[in-house]
Amino acid sequence: MTTPASAATIADRLDGADTLAGLFLATADAHPDAVALRSHETGAEITYAEARTRVGAIASALRGLGVAPGDTVALMCKNRPEFHLVDTAVMMLGAVPFSLYNTSAPEQLAYVLADAGVKTIVAEAEFQAVLETARETATGIGQVILVDAHSEGTPDLVDEVVAAETDFDFSAADSIRPDDLLTLIYTSGTTGPQKGVELTHRGMLTQLRGVHAAVPLAGLGRQISFLPAAHVADRWTSHYSGFMTYANVVTCVADMAALPAALVATRPTLFGAVPRVWEKLKAALEAAYPGDAMADAVANPQVAETLRAKIGLNEAQWVVTGAAPTPRGVLEFFTALGLPLCEMLGMSEVSCCVATNTPDAIRLGSVGRPLDTVEVRIADDGEVLIRGPQVMNGYRGAPGKTAEAIDADGWFQTGDIGRLDEDGFLWIVDRKKELIINAAGKNMSPATIEMAILSAGSAIAHVAVIGDRRPYNVALVVADPERADDPGIEQAVQEQVDRANATLARVEQIKKFTVLRQDWRPGHELTPTMKLRRKVVDELYAEQIEQLFG
Repeated sequence: MTTPASAATIADRLDGADTLAGLFLATADAHPDAVALRSHETGAEITYAEARTRVGAIASALRGLGVAPGDTVALMCKNRPEFHLVDTAVMMLGAVPFSLYNTSAPEQLAYVLADAGVKTIVAEAEFQAVLETARETATGIGQVILVDAHSEGTPDLVDEVVAAETDFDFSAADSIRPDDLLTLIYTSGTTGPQKGVELTHRGMLTQLRGVHAAVPLAGLGRQISFLPAAHVADRWTSHYSGFMTYANVVTCVADMAALPAALVATRPTLFGAVPRVWEKLKAALEAAYPGDAMADAVANPQVAETLRAKIGLNEAQWVVTGAAPTPRGVLEFFTALGLPLCEMLGMSEVSCCVATNTPDAIRLGSVGRPLDTVEVRIADDGEVLIRGPQVMNGYRGAPGKTAEAIDADGWFQTGDIGRLDEDGFLWIVDRKKELIINAAGKNMSPATIEMAILSAGSAIAHVAVIGDRRPYNVALVVADPERADDPGIEQAVQEQVDRANATLARVEQIKKFTVLRQDWRPGHELTPTMKLRRKVVDELYAEQIEQLFG
């Protein structure tokens, strides 16, 4: 039976590793019998000993198919155990694995594949057709290898992902250097084309050490992988942290709709999600509770425990929210339930997390204190600057864009306007390039106004405030999809906007709004992590916006 891993043991592994390949092997050797990966859909489990063997078998097969050190290999998979095995195997060869967004259109895939210089793609069979369409316009792209099916004329890894033995020489990973590329993260594109962020083994290890120093979890816990692996958040939390560092059981959830059931079945000890997930969990608890859930939870610890158990988070030791600001009302609700949401600041360009609230040091509304592995300072114009090994190598094939983002002294310019308080907590005020300057010259933060609206009720799923160079502010409002057909939704939205306006300065208040009945979609109005793509919204809804100002 495997004994719990102490924080010291994990710290020793992190300090002793030069690369993620070495870290994975150390963790697998320390806990061979522990379950590493699990499928929510099938219940199938893979121990660390089995994972090590299968990684070796996959690596041998990929090498035989021509994958060489330094090659860029794209993965297009849902959240499934095979992703972790294949990604790790590619890394063991000294190649560079990275993930594609499963919802991408062929032209988007073609752009990323060409930009990354991909030679090999490993994918699920259901994505083969869209990838073949993309390859027709992306010159130089090599083979597609299937991970889950045999197909005539197409190589696959069907046998390797269940292999019981391997003769792969893992010492080959010793040739990987700390400053070699670990992965690429393609920015989700709030403005302009996607940029390939180059992250190194040294940078990710530095980040893992910083997070462990801030929140020294014991390991051998449970967590869920449900966010896209193409985003740095899931790569860090599920793959590099849970799977390679903490020996947690990583339960893979292929369909986001199954998340509530997976939470209850898994009862994770660590759970992180984007704000919209927390909003939906809050709404579900309130809808099923005959009374004021928040007030009763504060008054009665047993009620709080029952509500935590109802969503599967009664054993959670650390719950995290990030990728976008979380409404104050959501933070206060879960704090009342004994689940203080720890907001953090994470970005692709800095290997994900650079500041976080922790269970024993939390300030609602802030993104917590910076990790001790990074330097953070506020520029004269209020922009948050970050320096340290966690900062990316640069944007792939774009030295001009890299020079714009990282100055000569190594400071990465985040684009966030922020402040550090007297206790060292970092507060993000707005995005540098998203300020509203109205027709009278008044500067306002659209994000602050939107947060006030979202915090004022539950009738609104998304909101975009428009007012730049205009006489007043208006809003495009997306009603909660579960209430979109409710005849009273317009009135509910009006009341929520009224409550928000009561908290805002007169010049910030929303004078008119339009309720949109169609939900906004990742990859369209939203980024894959649910950030607002303002330029896209302005273009798609130009007619409605002009009507509001008419």
